[in-house]
Amino acid sequence: MIEVIAIIIGSILILFGLVGSILPVLPGPPFSFVGLLLLALVSDFSPPLTSTLVVTMGIVTVVVTGVDYVIPLFGAKRYGASKWGVWGSVVGMAIGIFWSPFGLLLGAFAGAVFAEWLVHKKKGQALRAGWGVVVGTLLGTILKLGISGMMAYYFVRALL
Repeated sequence: MIEVIAIIIGSILILFGLVGSILPVLPGPPFSFVGLLLLALVSDFSPPLTSTLVVTMGIVTVVVTGVDYVIPLFGAKRYGASKWGVWGSVVGMAIGIFWSPFGLLLGAFAGAVFAEWLVHKKKGQALRAGWGVVVGTLLGTILKLGISGMMAYYFVRALL
């Protein structure tokens, strides 16, 4: 009975992990990892959910979660955003979150562009900074989705 409950809860966590990789209000990879860990615990770390795999996925989860906060800022800086553009993108992301996942991207872009244009009055530089934020955010999302997808794969494989 406990195994069935663990599988149901683990499945829900894996789904939350996949959704959370796209929606920033849910921590995607950590949810996926907890679902994977739960199944590994009830299956006594039998293959494919060996202790080595679970520890590796735990480390990767921590790294990806940390890097996810840095990549959009790095993208903005790489494309020439000033500190004002970076802060504008953060504010734009926070506002855009309430509309949709695309609102997050659009908000980050608009926030960076608006802040850069307001401070530097150069349209080209402002658009370039906004594009950097979008590229960084997309890279972070792809990375989170890939890791959560990998954990979902191992979860399903362990069930079969």
